[in-house]
Amino acid sequence: MIYNKAIESMNLAQMQELQLERLKELVKRVYEKVPFYKKKFDRAGVKPENIQTLADISKLPFTTKGEMRETFPYGLLACSLDDVIEIHTSSGTTGTPVVAGYTENDRTLWSEVMARCLAMAGADKTDTLQNAYGYGLFTGGLGVHHGAGPLGTTIIPISSGNTQKQLQYMQDFKSTVLTCTPSYSLFMAEVANEMGLDFRDFDLKAGIFGAEPWSDNMRVEIEKKLNLKAYDIYGLTEIIGPGVSCECEEQNGLHINEDFFYPEIIDAETGEVLPEGEKGELVFTTLSREGTPLIRYRTRDITWLFRDNCSCGRTTVKMHRLLGRNDDMLIIKGVNVFPSQIENILMKIENTEPHYQIIIDRESTQLDNVELQVEVEENFFSDETKDLEIIRRKIHNEMKQQLGISLNIKLVEPKSIARSMGKARRVIDKRDLPKAGGK
Repeated sequence: MIYNKAIESMNLAQMQELQLERLKELVKRVYEKVPFYKKKFDRAGVKPENIQTLADISKLPFTTKGEMRETFPYGLLACSLDDVIEIHTSSGTTGTPVVAGYTENDRTLWSEVMARCLAMAGADKTDTLQNAYGYGLFTGGLGVHHGAGPLGTTIIPISSGNTQKQLQYMQDFKSTVLTCTPSYSLFMAEVANEMGLDFRDFDLKAGIFGAEPWSDNMRVEIEKKLNLKAYDIYGLTEIIGPGVSCECEEQNGLHINEDFFYPEIIDAETGEVLPEGEKGELVFTTLSREGTPLIRYRTRDITWLFRDNCSCGRTTVKMHRLLGRNDDMLIIKGVNVFPSQIENILMKIENTEPHYQIIIDRESTQLDNVELQVEVEENFFSDETKDLEIIRRKIHNEMKQQLGISLNIKLVEPKSIARSMGKARRVIDKRDLPKAGGK
């Protein structure tokens, strides 16, 4: 089912006409109402009347997360605070959080795009959706919740955590759609196994997973363990929350709701706009946001854009599943590597569990030490040392052959790597942490 066929199946010329109309209105509005943007535009020598084509968007300056933090809390509001009915923030784990303010129209927009995304994964009013994203300032829980309403889907707002109860409710209420982070879905599978439950006895048909990068091979693992079809969804607090894009039944790229979120791919070093099909950093402009609209926001996410004749009937541009983030990229002995690339290889290795961590430490002022910790299936960990060495060498050789890197592989006991109810912490960087006994 296509939730909004008129928009989601619109031809390209009509879509670009709509985008340009909204872009012109947006640029004029932020120039007049947001001092931050007026100053940036003036410094760049661009006025609202300079935007006459979609290509003219390249004349506008980028917005960064750092700038959003500098304007905390209300420096980017383009409306009266009296018109803001909902506020969300990023986690703020690495500094001042970024703030997203929503007007009544913004929340309606959010409901619209999330309903589209849920429909892409096959949800409709006959479904019962178990929402195990966290509720609160994090946009995941309420974002899904807002979308389920207009779709008519029955929602169980259980939030994250309390996994045994999650599984019990999943059975009791015959949940057909699950929404949570991919890493939490695997933890659910682990707990279900401990409880003697089999997902083949459940009613789940689809899972909509996001909030962290995950590989195609992790998708295979999730689909096998939870007996459902796993869909990737993308969003970020700065733009709207979840609902920016989602996979359809083809599971071949995520359809972007481009009537509201204008996407670009740029060269991360030069800022140059790249053509469709070329890999680079994803940039979004929020064409219709009223509360905290953003001009050319640099997401730091790495992907590419493409269009195809999708069998689902939607004509909106697609983004490839995320390869990683600029700031997540590891440089291991001169080779650029994303954690998702390591994950993709690990998911193919037999007798390992889908739980791992990358530990980075510095042995000297010059040399970084990278250790990959991987959980092994219980029956193998208690087996002979020679069998563990076979697994270790297999992982080492695959990393060397496919990525060109040598890692220190450490096989660890099952359940020894911390589980997360939300975003999994895949990389532990100890290089900037004080050493024991240090100052």
